[in-house]
This record gives sequence, structure tokens and C-alpha cells, in this order.
Amino acid sequence: MGTAQSHSAIERTVTGLNYELVDVERSGAGLLRVFIDRPAGGAAQPPEPINVDDCERVTRQLQHVLEVEGVAYQRLEVSSPGLDRPLKRVADYERFVGHDISLALKLPLAGRKHFKGRLLRSDAGWQLHLAADKPGEYADRTLDFTLDDVREARLVPMIDFKGRSAAGRSPRQEARPGVDGGH
Repeated sequence: MGTAQSHSAIERTVTGLNYELVDVERSGAGLLRVFIDRPAGGAAQPPEPINVDDCERVTRQLQHVLEVEGVAYQRLEVSSPGLDRPLKRVADYERFVGHDISLALKLPLAGRKHFKGRLLRSDAGWQLHLAADKPGEYADRTLDFTLDDVREARLVPMIDFKGRSAAGRSPRQEARPGVDGGH
């Protein structure tokens, strides 16, 4: 089975299980990596992160599908795209408008290929409101670009340890005795 056909089979399976296929990678020694995420929920309801149960569910289904489709691989690895999720398709850029991203261009612009800033939509395509020297601040400059200009784009991880509270914990975390001063 060809790469395009195997990618199509993987995408059908992942989306059929109500996940989003972020990327598929083939590595040496027959490793097949599949990165999944939850579909965008909406601004008011961000999607839950992918967990081990999600990966296990997709792995089980993919093992059956890949065997039936005759896709050759030695080892299958299913995981979340991580905090620095790659942006690959137009839908990814649309989903993450307003988020901070790191952007690598194919060709240098003003002597640079790498930029960080807030992703915005523009009339001509896309725009990056460039980050200033201090984290969380933005310069008064923007970079206009098209997806054809992009070599790689990823979300900039945002970690807020101060934001953890009992209200933000899952029921599974709340029910764990002996953790966080519990029973």
C-alpha cells in the first residue's frame, strides 16, 4: 500500500473515532508515529488534552485497520502532538489564531528565518504580531506571510503552574487518596 493510501486509512480511522489527525511520521526501523488531538471545540470550550486512554483506543483500532490494509510497520506509536503542537494545515492556522507560535520560513526575511509572535489573520493571508524581548509582550511590528512561505510552525508552549486549582482538576485527580494532602 502506498504512502498516500496508508495516510488516508489512518486519517479515516482517527477521524472515525472522533479525533483529529495532526501528523503521521515514518522513522527508521519501521516505526510509524501517529499524532492525534481532539477536534476544536470553540473558544468558550477548549478541548480536553489527549490522554493515555485516547492513545490506547486509537492504537487498538489502527492495529486492526493497518493489518487489513496491508500497511507495513514494525512498531506503532500513537501520541498527542505535545504542547508545541505543529501547525500543518490551513485548519490548524485558523484554529490557533490569537495563539503564540514560533515560525520558521523557507527563505530569510530581513536576514532572519525564525520568528515568534501572536498568529493573526490578515487580508493577504496570515500575520505574525512579533514578540518583544520580554515574554508576554509584543513589538509594534508584524510579519505578513503565506503558508507557502512556511517551513515549520509550532505553538509556543504556555505553562501556568499557578492556575492549578481544585476546580481545574479532573474527577480522577480529585478521587486519588493521599495526593495533594488528601485522605
